[in-house]
Amino acid sequence: LHTPMYFFLSHLSFVDFCYSTIIVPKMLDNILNEDKGISFLGCMVQFYLFCAYAITEVFLLAVMAYDRFVAICNPLLYMVTMSQELCVVLVFGCYLCGTVCSLIHLCLALEITSYRSNVMNHFFCDLPPLLSLACSDVTLNELMLYIVATFNELITIVIILASYLFILITILRMHSAEGRHKAFSTCASHLTAILVFHGTILFTYFGPSLGNRAATDKVSTVFYTVVIPMLNPFIYSFRN
Repeated sequence: LHTPMYFFLSHLSFVDFCYSTIIVPKMLDNILNEDKGISFLGCMVQFYLFCAYAITEVFLLAVMAYDRFVAICNPLLYMVTMSQELCVVLVFGCYLCGTVCSLIHLCLALEITSYRSNVMNHFFCDLPPLLSLACSDVTLNELMLYIVATFNELITIVIILASYLFILITILRMHSAEGRHKAFSTCASHLTAILVFHGTILFTYFGPSLGNRAATDKVSTVFYTVVIPMLNPFIYSFRN
């Protein structure tokens, strides 16, 4: 029963490892050394890879919600529905979405002709602080950032909410307390990861403009680039 679930979980762990590896080593180097510089090429590579893996995780969490829906609502057909071919296609689609969305932002960022400063008030090359330094018009960049982020969040949240709505209905129809407990334990860890990850992203990119927005963004970004990848193994081990 758990084979497809652990297939998706292995890719989630891989994605967490990748985008943490992109950020954490350079962040520690900046803390320990006086030279906190990074080349323009290095900045663009870091931004592209981080963006690609972060968006991949957004879609991967939605796919995992669908996987839980099939496991609980159609348990007898689970292995037939979640075939190896379908699992591979779904995971490939997640990576493809992350790659394409990140490539859009990268191409637009490379069109920026000049910056008013080479000092970024952030601990890695993220798009919002990069756009804040631009001298040229970045209206298109900001528009695409909003459109892509909104589209990604909407489509994945709809999938997640629909999946868990059907899961909740199925659980409420169960007569066995043990069955309800097993179904809940199957979903609890994943739902916790979703709430923490999506909540932090929504606050970072769609949150209200506070007095010291840059400092707030840095704190929330540390949370989903460093803290969440560290917490995910513990969150998913709760059910065991």
